[in-house]
Amino acid sequence: MSDFTITLDEAKTWAKSWRNNPPKALAKGHLIQGEALTELLGTAGVVSVRAYMGVDGTGTQKLMLVGVDASGNDLIDATHLIYDRTQPCPSCCDTNSPLFNP
Repeated sequence: MSDFTITLDEAKTWAKSWRNNPPKALAKGHLIQGEALTELLGTAGVVSVRAYMGVDGTGTQKLMLVGVDASGNDLIDATHLIYDRTQPCPSCCDTNSPLFNP
């Protein structure tokens, strides 16, 4: 398993947590490691990426990424993994960005 991936069970738990008890203060953005995107986009059959919101067991907001095929279907199986290891803003922010306080 990649250093950037999580299990399907983790992803389902996080997504359910987001939907049933969304955070009061929403993240302004998420930092996504370039290596994770390169790895995801380099997986066979992946032509796009879909992002799902989640909240982990510590209450940290998550952005989970999955590969998408040419028909628009999520690719989640033994070869096509669910990527995370994103860092929400706050606290991982560029406070000088025009999108931080538009």
